[in-house]
Amino acid sequence: MGEQMKVLIAGGSGFLGTALRTSLVEDHQEAFILTRRSSKHPGEIQWDGKTTNGWGHLVNDMDAVVNLTGFGLEHWPWTQKQKQKFIYSRVLPGLALASAIQNAARRPRVFLQTSGINRYGLRGETTADESTPPADDFLAQLTVKWEDATKLVEELGVRRVIVRNAVVLARNDGLFPLMALAPRLFLGGKFGDGNQAMPWIHIADQTRAMRFLLENENARGPFNLISPEPTSNAEFMQAVAKALHRPYWFHVPEILLRLVLGEMSVLLTEGRYSQPKRLIESGFRFQLGKLQDALEDLLK
Repeated sequence: MGEQMKVLIAGGSGFLGTALRTSLVEDHQEAFILTRRSSKHPGEIQWDGKTTNGWGHLVNDMDAVVNLTGFGLEHWPWTQKQKQKFIYSRVLPGLALASAIQNAARRPRVFLQTSGINRYGLRGETTADESTPPADDFLAQLTVKWEDATKLVEELGVRRVIVRNAVVLARNDGLFPLMALAPRLFLGGKFGDGNQAMPWIHIADQTRAMRFLLENENARGPFNLISPEPTSNAEFMQAVAKALHRPYWFHVPEILLRLVLGEMSVLLTEGRYSQPKRLIESGFRFQLGKLQDALEDLLK
């Protein structure tokens, strides 16, 4: 960053927020975290994720606000109560952040809203980009609600960037350690038929892309944060097994996953191919966009 910025990160105590905060601090920027947990750290402010009580005034001093809130989809089973939690944990914090910006005496220059690549649906004959309309399934409509919760920010004249995330690969956090566990136990193999897309991005590129979009004053609207290398589930799992010097032979049938995980199994058995069209057009360059390079970094 050319000039120093103050950045407020909601949901910043997760591994993605921690990575972004670390990147900002290492670059001598000021980063503050809105978190639901109690903390005595001067850079962490407790909130309820629903109102502006006790923290709304902080927006007056911020150059950027980042919304990374959302209860993880890996929590199962996906009962109706759980689905409501997925929705409320995304919509209510977004509405509170938008309200704080609306009431601020000085509004931030940029607002970064997180979302998901599954907005485009879990199936499709064509490769999706940012112009592809949302699908009708639960996950797709969840991202619609997620993004719409902060639409007011744009109407207030603040530049809003939406990052539609793929599976973020990190060495010790997120889904990757679990995905690498099966090959480590000599049970490496595909989920279902293995032809479904496996959308991924390395945590380093994810963090760099968010920083890039925060800094780029011409960046606004949705951006797919996903590796430019199309990868199927079978290709991904085979590459992980190879990188670990383990066999690739096991096959987890879709029906078994559905019996064990219920509706959540679609996260493993279905996936639509997407591309980071607008991100590349904006001038961003991936450092670990090839799967082999990403895995070598994660498993070294």
